[in-house]
Amino acid sequence: MVNKVHTESVRRKYNRVALIYDLMETPMELHSFNKYRKMVWQHARGKTLEVGIGTGKNIPYYPVNATVTAIDFSERMLARAKKRKEKLNAKVDLRLMDVQQMEFADNTFDTVVSTCVFCTVPDPILGLREIARVCKPYGRVLMLEHVRSCRPLIGSLMDLLNPIVHGLIGTNINRDTVQNVRNAGLEIIKVTPLWSDILLFIEAKPRK
Repeated sequence: MVNKVHTESVRRKYNRVALIYDLMETPMELHSFNKYRKMVWQHARGKTLEVGIGTGKNIPYYPVNATVTAIDFSERMLARAKKRKEKLNAKVDLRLMDVQQMEFADNTFDTVVSTCVFCTVPDPILGLREIARVCKPYGRVLMLEHVRSCRPLIGSLMDLLNPIVHGLIGTNINRDTVQNVRNAGLEIIKVTPLWSDILLFIEAKPRK
């Protein structure tokens, strides 16, 4: 069941920072983050769902062989994505929707993509179970996610800083997203470290 109080708190934080969100992500872009976006989207095929589209930074990398639907639970973030869609004349169906409680039927999508989303979803297991539900039995789940470092010093520092970061923007910097994927009923195909052990490309599929 969706925790409405927690979800609304995180939603308000993202609505509040929507206008400056791209600026906040600048440090990541300086580390060639866009090449990782492009790499993930090269694997998308068929009817594709992007969860947590944010301001639409993935739109330029949508493959021509995919039909994309994209959702976000923040009205203001989605409005920014709409402007980017119009500027790029992109074909994407944008919808205001929470990944924790999606309106799609079971087995709808061939591919589901997330990029730095499950650090924010209030109940990540619930959101990942929804992804498993709407993904076709032989579909693929592609996730570009930052996680808690396994190195003791860095991991402990991330734990220490997490309440501050979460309080400001609703993001958790110390989640074990790989284990969350498993706990949600998805089968891990491959985990590829991209930046140390903090930024990962996770490939998974439903266990059906």
